[in-house]
This record gives sequence, structure tokens and C-alpha cells, in this order.
Amino acid sequence: MRESNLDRTVASVPSEPLTQSPAGAAQKKVPKVLFWLVAATFIVILNETIMINALPQLAKVFEIPERTAQWLTTAFMLTMAVVIPTTGWFLQRVSTRAAFVSAMAVFLVGTTVAAAAPMFEVLLLGRVIQAVGTAVMLPLLMTTLMTVVPEEDRGRVMGNVMLAISVAPAMGPAVSGLILAVGSWRLIFIVVLPITVAVIAAGLRYLTNVGETNSGPLDRLSVVLAALGFGTTVFGLSELGAENPILHPAATIGLGLLGIGAFAARQVVLQRAGAPLLDLRTITYRTYALALGLMAVAFMAMIGAMVLFPFFLQDARDLTPLETGLLMMPGGLAMGLLGPVVGRWFDKFGGRLLVLPGAIGALAALIILSQVSLSMPLVAVIATHVVLLVSLAAVFTPVFTLGLSALPPHLYSHGSSLLATLQQVAGAMGTAIVITVMATRSRTLEDSGSDELDALVGGLQWAFGVGVVFGIVIVAFAVFMPHRPDGYGAEHSGTANS
Repeated sequence: MRESNLDRTVASVPSEPLTQSPAGAAQKKVPKVLFWLVAATFIVILNETIMINALPQLAKVFEIPERTAQWLTTAFMLTMAVVIPTTGWFLQRVSTRAAFVSAMAVFLVGTTVAAAAPMFEVLLLGRVIQAVGTAVMLPLLMTTLMTVVPEEDRGRVMGNVMLAISVAPAMGPAVSGLILAVGSWRLIFIVVLPITVAVIAAGLRYLTNVGETNSGPLDRLSVVLAALGFGTTVFGLSELGAENPILHPAATIGLGLLGIGAFAARQVVLQRAGAPLLDLRTITYRTYALALGLMAVAFMAMIGAMVLFPFFLQDARDLTPLETGLLMMPGGLAMGLLGPVVGRWFDKFGGRLLVLPGAIGALAALIILSQVSLSMPLVAVIATHVVLLVSLAAVFTPVFTLGLSALPPHLYSHGSSLLATLQQVAGAMGTAIVITVMATRSRTLEDSGSDELDALVGGLQWAFGVGVVFGIVIVAFAVFMPHRPDGYGAEHSGTANS
């Protein structure tokens, strides 16, 4: 049955789920399957940060405060945090091709709406629709990789797919800077449209199904609790420092955390029946739990720093979006080029020789950035940016691989979904915290007599200082990460599976 299903090559999405043998047939399909999934994931995740460089311009075009413009990034991450918890259930119940087409079609609709948006509210709606499609792609890529790639090759393959996971967010500001130099902000979406169509067409032609599908009911209460819990928490974080918040941020965050607690309790109940929306037994595996914490804090540090750079380069140093994009590009390129190398080193030497030095390098870079000033040479700023992203590249690939390798195969989709969910919450948290600290400190300095430019720099210093705290936590997690996933077999036979 598996062989006959694998041989189907019809262009349309199959009505019956297709499965693929994990043996030789699957191995032959690995490059093609992962290639198109990586291409699609790169495009959709690129859009998570592609608006960062355009925020100062959009604030002026739509005559809105910077905090409101920031919602184009925050709402994207908030939507992903709400949707991703459902992807563990979704990916186990539809074929690879069906998940791919559904996600990319939704992303295409969102991109079209954003490109034609006549007002800020419509642009924000387009970003939300984009995020719904994006939310499926990362868990789909990671689940497929863990299903078809042998354990001994996962470091090498993971190093290559990190192009989509970590380099795409790093390249977003650079790409948008280049596009903004040519024309209006609408080009950011118009350029993406034909690329998305081409990726969908190629995926329909070449993508094959991997793994097996399982039938099971969708627990609607879990969906509601996930949306309320994760969505309210991210919204509360985004309201930190707002002059007239709808509700006090502490109360909003508290309500969100209560919602997350209720969602977790519901999943524990559903696990007894074998049909949770998001299986939380993943966090009973120590290595995965460590990886989850480390990746969340590292993502807070990376997104937080990336949000601050355009404000420093454009508002404090008076550079254009094009110049900002070009100056931020070396870091993204270095991160991309290093990804495959890190993967090969991980397979050869293990994780400890990469994760701990990478964590220390990221901390050192954040310490330097906390001292930014109007007189600091731009070469030093950009070199520090490169060091930060290269250091995080040395962390991401081994940690992703170690964490997911610690799980049994039936938990891959849930593990990747939980990891992606926490990344989005962490990204929104990092963005909210650094923007709030920057704005609050700047206002304080202005009220004490500093001019606007000096106040902005002072706010940026404190905001990057928050990144230093993130860096210390990253190092603390890195110390406890294992060298290799050599406890894989033992962990699978432990009580966590019971």
C-alpha cells in the first residue's frame, strides 16, 4: 500500500492521504521534498520581519505613531502564536501536499490584500492572513525533516534548512531596505506575489507526501483556549508602555497566562484519550525542554536586536532604508553561509563545542551593542551585528536538532509546533520589551533636559541592555545542553512515553 501511494504523481491535491515508506524510497525523495518545503518556508518566514525596515516610513505615510506601526510585526507574530498550537493536530490529519497548498494559498491571499491595502487597517489584516499561512509551514518543514532524515544526518540537513528558519528573519530588513530604495512599501508585497505563485506551482508538481495521517476530532475548546491564552498574552506584552492601554498590561498578561494554563490543563486531560490538540508530553523529555527554553530566549534576543537596528541606523544615524538594508545584509548572509557548516560540524563534533561558544559570542555582541553611541563607527556596529547573528547560527542548528531528536517520532509534529509557538510568543515578547524600554527611557531623558537625539540613543542603550540579560540566560541554558542526542534510545523507553 505504501509503495503504490508513493508512486502517485497527480498534480492535484490527493483526496486520500498518501504515505511514504521510511526506507529506501523515502530516502530518494528527501532532497526534493525538503527543497520545496524550505523554499516555501523561506518566503513566508521572510515576511515575518520584512516590515521592520519599513516601519519608520509607514508611520509617516499613514500618519500613525511608531507603536501603532509596530503592530505590522507584532500582529504577525501574535497570529502565528494563536494558530501554531493547532498545527500539531492539523499536520497529523492531512497529507503533506494538502498542508502545503492550504498554507501557501492562504499566504498568497494575505500578500495580495496587503499589496492593495488602501489604509493601515487593511494592511494589518493582510499581515494577519499572511501569518495564518506562515504558521503551518515551519512545523510542516520540521516534521517532514524529522520523519525522512536519518538521525545521523540530521545535523547536516538541519544546517541547510536553517536558511529558512533563522536566516529569513535576519534577511527581512535587508531585503525590504533594497526594495524601499526602488519604490513604495507596496513593492515589498508585490515582489513576493510571483515568487509565491511559482513556489506553489513547483510544489504541486514535485512535492510528495511523507509520513502517515491519523483521523481524530478537533477539540474546539482547546482551539478557543489557545487563541485566548497565547493571543491575550502577546497582546498584553505589546501594550507595555502604551500611553492609553485598553486594559492595564499586567492584567492583560495575567489573563493570557491563565488562558495558557487552562489550555495546558485541557491538553493533559485529552492526552489520556490520546487526542490532544498539542501534546505536552514533549516537555517531559529533558533535552527537548532545555532546547525549548534556549530557543525562546535566543529568539527574543535576535528579534529584539533586529527591531532596534533600524531605529538606531535611520533615526539616530540618519541613514536611508537602503543604507540600513545594505548594512544589515552581511549579518544575514553570514548566518546563511554558516548554517550548513554548523550542521556538518554538529554531525562530526557534537553540540557542546558549538552551542556554548555561540551563546558566549551572542552575549559579547549584545554587551557591545548596549554601548552604542552617535560616535561609534558604523563598521564596529555592523561587525557586532555580524558576530551576533553568526553566534546565534552556531546555537540554532544544534539546539533544534538535539531538541527534536530527543522526541519519539509520533511527537515530532507536536514538538515542532510547540517550539514554533514559543518562538512567536518569545519574538513578540522581545519586541514589546525592547520597544517599551527604549520609549520609556527616551521619554525620561527628554523630560530631564536631554535633546531628542541623545534621548533616543540613551533609550537604545537600555533596550540593548535588556538583550544582555537575554544573553546571560542563553549562556545558562547552553551549559546544560547535551553534547549529542546519544540518549535518544534511552529516553524513548522512559516513562515519558507512558
